[in-house]
Amino acid sequence: MNILFDTSVLVAAMIESHPLHELSLPYLQKVKNSTHTGLISAHSIAELYSILTSLPVQPRISPVLARKLIEMNILNLFEIIPLSVQDYISVIEHLSDSGTSGGVIYDALILKAALTSNADKILTLNKKDFYRIYPDLADKIISPSDRVL
Repeated sequence: MNILFDTSVLVAAMIESHPLHELSLPYLQKVKNSTHTGLISAHSIAELYSILTSLPVQPRISPVLARKLIEMNILNLFEIIPLSVQDYISVIEHLSDSGTSGGVIYDALILKAALTSNADKILTLNKKDFYRIYPDLADKIISPSDRVL
């Protein structure tokens, strides 16, 4: 099964002190064990780095450690899904046509990567936001708390 991971799940899976770590970690382990194929939007790699290096945890996650975490847990395990210029334009058209504005565009880019890659499932901690952006994908959007895999 091809599962596109939202950044929110990856952060929860990688950070032991995250309140949803125990629910999220098994999904990352399924990718590590090759039980499922992990997909990630290229955009999410940058987002993951930003979040890891700014999390209010002690000790702080240094830029070097964040890079190592991404290399070990993402770059060597996940298929990275890049978006084209036309994909970005398509996302903006989709959001503007639906009257949607603001930071939701970052979730929309992740969903566009899911569409581009033909992901079987989209794993997120933000189901409500994802449903709002692409309601047609509702049957593919899951959360670790659903425990469906």
